[in-house]
Amino acid sequence: MRRFPIAHACSIASLVTLASLLSPIGVSQAQSSRPTATSPVRGTLLIVGGGTQPDELVRHFVDLAGGPGKARIAILPMATEDAAATGAEKEAQLDSLGADSFVLNFSRDRADDDSLVRKLSTVTGVWFPGGDQSPLAASLRGSAALRAIHERYRAGAVVGGTSAGAAVMSDSMITGNQYLPGVSTAVDSPYFARIARHSVEIVPGLGFLHNAIVDQHFIRRQRENRLFSVVLERPQLLGVGIDEGTALQVTPDGKWMVLGKSAIIILDARGSRITSSLQPILGAASVRLSVLPAGSTYDPGSGEATLPGTH
Repeated sequence: MRRFPIAHACSIASLVTLASLLSPIGVSQAQSSRPTATSPVRGTLLIVGGGTQPDELVRHFVDLAGGPGKARIAILPMATEDAAATGAEKEAQLDSLGADSFVLNFSRDRADDDSLVRKLSTVTGVWFPGGDQSPLAASLRGSAALRAIHERYRAGAVVGGTSAGAAVMSDSMITGNQYLPGVSTAVDSPYFARIARHSVEIVPGLGFLHNAIVDQHFIRRQRENRLFSVVLERPQLLGVGIDEGTALQVTPDGKWMVLGKSAIIILDARGSRITSSLQPILGAASVRLSVLPAGSTYDPGSGEATLPGTH
């Protein structure tokens, strides 16, 4: 497939999209599911794109949670069918770095329990392992448990996740399903061979990252068609494609930092010209694209980036 010949933040003068038939089912912009904030955010997000996490990223997460002897981390493994083993493995890893971690594995019918809320109210960090983001989000949306996590985040806790645990971070979430021409329901598919309207299923996420939407395993699995489709249909959202072994850190002041071993690709169509929804082909001009390797920073408000080794 065609690679982007870009090694730094840049602007695409024009974008030729793929012609395709539109699905008969339209996907509207998912509404925010985040609780109403009552105080400024003091916490940090650490959003990992999947794959093997470098040891330094895991240590960094523990440090953000307070460091050895102070970090108290809840692991919520509901994204995977093998939640017990996944949770235990992450618990052992975090504990080996000096954290006091524990697993909370629950369904939506338990997510309002006072006992869960009390446990979550003591944490300095929350970690969402990978798997399938849809059951993870469904187990938490609108719950007292999610409100408790948001409260801890606003108070200074770190909230992190990988793969599916990255996808759930934004207000609107990519499920991994797509609408195919002539098919009335979204289907699971690892391949997105077109850029088109109404082709990507979007549902509410958990509401930690605003005005953006996250895609994971991005460079490794060549998911640019999917993210272009999402962003050109919803130009108010920044598209954030995070590669494996790589993390987006969102600081309390809202600035973004890239950590890990690869890069993050950001699609910004906020100032673009986009074909009318009446047109059968989705296209755009002047989409801003940034390829940000580890060590880069990004201001989501202005779209300005800094790159390592440049002035």
